[in-house]
Amino acid sequence: MSRSHLFRPRVIALAALVPVYTASAQSYPSQPPAPAPIKPASLPPFQEATLSNGVRVVLVESHRNPTVAFRLVAAAGDAYDPANKTGTATMLASLLTKGAGKRSAEQIAKEIESAGGGIAAGSDDDFLSVSGSVLSNAAPLAFEILGDVIARPTLDSKEIELARTQALSGLQISAADPSYLANKYFRAALYGAHPYGGTSTAATIRAISRADLQQFHRTRVRPRGALLVVAGDITLAQLTRDAEKAFSGWVGGTGAPVAFPAPPTRAKTEILLVHRPGSVQSNVLVGNLAIGPADSARFAAAIATSILGGGTDARLFTILREQKSWTYGAYARITRPRGMGRFEANAEVRTEVTDSAMVEMLAQLRRITVEAIPREEFELKRGAMVGSFPLTIETPQELAERVATVKLYGLPANYLQTYRTRMAAVTIAQATAAARRVIRPQQALVVIVGDGSKLYDKLAKVAPVKIVNADGDVMQPSDLTPKTMMVAFDASQLKASRDSFVVFVQGNAAGQSVISVEQATAGWTLKENTSIMNGMMAQQSTLQIDAALSPTSLQQGMSMQGQQLKTDVSFAGGRAKGSAQTMTQQGPKSVTIDTELPKGTIAADAITAALPLFRWVDKASFTVNVFEAGKGTVEPIKLTVVGSESVTVPAGTFDTWKIEQTGGESSSVFYVDKQSKRLVRIAPVGQPIELRLAK
Repeated sequence: MSRSHLFRPRVIALAALVPVYTASAQSYPSQPPAPAPIKPASLPPFQEATLSNGVRVVLVESHRNPTVAFRLVAAAGDAYDPANKTGTATMLASLLTKGAGKRSAEQIAKEIESAGGGIAAGSDDDFLSVSGSVLSNAAPLAFEILGDVIARPTLDSKEIELARTQALSGLQISAADPSYLANKYFRAALYGAHPYGGTSTAATIRAISRADLQQFHRTRVRPRGALLVVAGDITLAQLTRDAEKAFSGWVGGTGAPVAFPAPPTRAKTEILLVHRPGSVQSNVLVGNLAIGPADSARFAAAIATSILGGGTDARLFTILREQKSWTYGAYARITRPRGMGRFEANAEVRTEVTDSAMVEMLAQLRRITVEAIPREEFELKRGAMVGSFPLTIETPQELAERVATVKLYGLPANYLQTYRTRMAAVTIAQATAAARRVIRPQQALVVIVGDGSKLYDKLAKVAPVKIVNADGDVMQPSDLTPKTMMVAFDASQLKASRDSFVVFVQGNAAGQSVISVEQATAGWTLKENTSIMNGMMAQQSTLQIDAALSPTSLQQGMSMQGQQLKTDVSFAGGRAKGSAQTMTQQGPKSVTIDTELPKGTIAADAITAALPLFRWVDKASFTVNVFEAGKGTVEPIKLTVVGSESVTVPAGTFDTWKIEQTGGESSSVFYVDKQSKRLVRIAPVGQPIELRLAK
């Protein structure tokens, strides 16, 4: 018998023990398994202590990674800004890391970065905070720097002026941003005299002195009442030892309590229209006062708000974008500062559908408060919010921020641990009830930023409309159409001139510009020839004007990034007709122009020639109608003397009027010599470019 024959029976016997499966015999579950019960988040215990100077310390100790994150918070937010000096807290926060103790701004940045981390300061409605992280072996250095930053800021005068300049530039840039304007006027109208409604202005920023910053720091940024939250690879003994040493000499009680005025109440839907001439879209912001951060309805309200506008699968987005094609996106949220919070829904829509979009938004707000939410929609959103929460506390930095919020807003001690279980326990009935409390379309404030001349009549059919311009000045419906404007300058003083400027980009000479005024047969010819970076960017323009500076023709050519742009406009019979090309993020854009020109309108390209013709004195302010070829619109601009300044340019040193231009397509700061009336410096706002007189 062969060897293989001897083993065959044994193999057959083993095979008989192995079950044979066929496709028809396979069985799979027809339903997914039931989800496991939601468990509380597993976090290290919070260890708490109080330093000798009164700082509350909370530590979330974890040795999984060799990092330490910290967040120190004081009740010194924007709500505590001194009267008429809104922006103080924000400016102070921006300066804390710009020199402290014996370190300069550069030394602070270099040392904290060498420790594998960073440090930053900021302010919000209620609090001023300093946050950062480092490798755990550098924790003593981090707390030393933190102690200097929070307790011993240098507040160097040069850094203050730089911060002021940046803040003013930021304001002028923001003034051209419709979403900023919508939020600004929404908060102002919603909160009224309550400081949550305040925003800084050029006047309040200029009013802030070094003494104001020192006084605010001394009276508001105090250890007793401050909170230090630390998360990561450090023990409580080491933390308290390092913090005691770092905060040595920082003493003081809590800041004096402040009684804030109550926000206004609203009995019906009201519309505030912020007129922005020439806008091709409108920013719509709808909302009302809502609940605070510790309200018992916060979990249910969060789910209802997310169903309404919490992403691309929410109702507002689906209806306004995907079904109606009115917008790129529409969203809703609840903002909960320590005091009275707010609900808001927003969308950016085409001008011609603004009223329809607003009506639909209000309808969806009403729907979420009266209709039971379909179970599938509800469970999908609730599950997403429950499931995504752990992602918000993954890093020590995130955990420190979350723990600070719990402590500062008086939330339950186990808030983070039980967040998922409490969110998962919310019912449809509770979400609907919370929506009724939080979302009140019948008393909603609606702020719309857009072209009022195209919007007012339609909006007035829906609810009462109040109109303001971008500066907040109240307007009447008749003001929406530009009118004849009194000439604010003496055109007879115009004379031939030719001025050469050096173009500076980020402080470095990068080109030249020649601006000339030449007498013509029937008026004047204004020419500009600018070349930057050896012609990489170039512009040539020729503007013909009559004796009163009214435009008669404009030809302009621009070369930018290899693109050739042309503008050709003629002016006759009180109208401008032609075409213009401008550069956008999507590429060149063409505008067909057929615009009525009220008497007294000048072209934007004539501003530099007109500036010497105004009667400039301290605080003088003039408004002029300006034709903006790039938009094909007429808009009022305001020219205001904001101070005097000695300016040094290649042509010499001049005692100048500092003149701000606001309104129009862009903002600029001009410097006009007091004696000769020559324009010696031009600084477009928000751009790293300047023109300085060369000869």
